Amino acid sequence: MKIQAKKSLGQNFLVNPHIIDKIVSAAEISKDDIILEVGPGTGNLTRKLAEKCGKVIAIEKDQRLIELLRSDFNKMQNVEIIEDDVLARAALGRIKELLSAKQYKIVANIPYYITSHFLKTIFEEWPQPKLIVLTIQKEVAQRIMAKPPHMNLLALSVQYYSAPEIIGYISKNNFRPVPKVDSAIIRLTPKNQSLRLETTERLFRVMKIGFSEKRKQLAPILSKKLEVNKDTILEAFKKTELKETARAEELSLNQWQELVKILYLVNA
Repeated sequence: MKIQAKKSLGQNFLVNPHIIDKIVSAAEISKDDIILEVGPGTGNLTRKLAEKCGKVIAIEKDQRLIELLRSDFNKMQNVEIIEDDVLARAALGRIKELLSAKQYKIVANIPYYITSHFLKTIFEEWPQPKLIVLTIQKEVAQRIMAKPPHMNLLALSVQYYSAPEIIGYISKNNFRPVPKVDSAIIRLTPKNQSLRLETTERLFRVMKIGFSEKRKQLAPILSKKLEVNKDTILEAFKKTELKETARAEELSLNQWQELVKILYLVNA
């Protein structure tokens, strides 16, 4: 049964088995692992994962693929195919039910257009995975790995919740249909930290304000939008060892955290 990729779902099926092996290797899979695969497509990666792990839970949105996947994997007892949209609010309860009591890893070739939303959902709403290995757009992977003076909100968010690393790059010619851009395999190791919700919300609020006019100097933006005296902002800059003329993309994650602690008098 031949499946035509749906452009509306951002489908580009990975067909090079050597690349698939590299993705599986990056996930460091053992027989004790439960793998959540998002968007299994035609099942090329699913089969490799199932050979290595204890169980694969594969969530597919495209109804056309469900029958094909269930037929292909009906004899593999450690593969469960679920028809759902992982980004839909209605799916959240089911995902928590499946994974809340389990240590699991996420391995997926996701549609490029959902990357930011998908990562936000994982970090903020799902039970914390042990490891995340994704195939995403090369340019987005490089943005995630950014350092000052080229920081961005996506990089700060991902680096706050995890330690990211690029495992390797994938030419667009390894996909069918061939996309317009190359891809990258990125591995995210979630940080073991007890996050205080209030502190996290303040941090992201201040960072979003800072990047709302990122080409301008940060101090006057924060002073205006936080309704804080500019001298207070500059004193916080001094304590954080920031230049008065600093712009948002010049701050590291640690500097943002220190700045917010000082501004809100939050204890470390």
